[in-house]
Amino acid sequence: MEQRVPGQPEQPIEEQFSQIAKAGYDGVCLDPGVTEIEENLALKPLFERYQLGCMINAFPNKAEELEPLLDLAVSLNACQVNIIGGVMPLKPSSAASVVRSWLATAVEYSMPVLMETHRNGTLNDLFYTLQVLKEVPELRLCADLSHFVVDREFPLPMSKQNEEYISEILERSDSFQGRVSNNQQIQIAINFPQHKLWLDQYLAWWRQGMSSWAERNAQTETLRFLVELGPPPYAITDGTQQELSDRWQEGLQIKALVEQIWQDIARSSF
Repeated sequence: MEQRVPGQPEQPIEEQFSQIAKAGYDGVCLDPGVTEIEENLALKPLFERYQLGCMINAFPNKAEELEPLLDLAVSLNACQVNIIGGVMPLKPSSAASVVRSWLATAVEYSMPVLMETHRNGTLNDLFYTLQVLKEVPELRLCADLSHFVVDREFPLPMSKQNEEYISEILERSDSFQGRVSNNQQIQIAINFPQHKLWLDQYLAWWRQGMSSWAERNAQTETLRFLVELGPPPYAITDGTQQELSDRWQEGLQIKALVEQIWQDIARSSF
């Protein structure tokens, strides 16, 4: 919900929670590192007041930093933790050792703990991630495909080989994040006509991933999809540092599109 508009204060945090709840979202995702645990703990009354669930995007910069972030997640009754690790070995085999240690730590906690596909993180790029997945077959992902689209500069239409790579990621994913990129820009305005093919591609991927999840899981399980449209510099701005589109409205549009996909899957699967 950050705006980062030059010269304007951010919207008070309680107003943000209220706006999110009124829009019909089920929860709020926080992005803490270990130095931000206390300020995030202070938000617990707002989650309770507005009856919103909590998801955590955890940013451990050392292997040992995950545990206090998982403790934070427990304190906030978080439904899920996505790890964007700051431990980035050059070799996938070395990353696999770190991932195994994190998964071993996570066993003691009741919520799902996933690794997020994210640039400048442990799973920085597509090919590296595919190798880590082979090394750690029990690893499950939170898929933010925008990072891999930019990383590989995928052209449209997608080649058969590239689709197979993405399918492997989707098969290993138990959660998804809603950002649309093209192959050069990490976050694009989804209503610009020149971006329609990319929006269609992401909707197809989300449908594929969500359908795969539904086939693997019982009806009693919950699939979590995070609408995640970041402020500048994720959001593209003009020469006066104003965003080119209405990010809040785009988020609501993605929410509606994904809810429709899920309704379609539910009708055919359950």
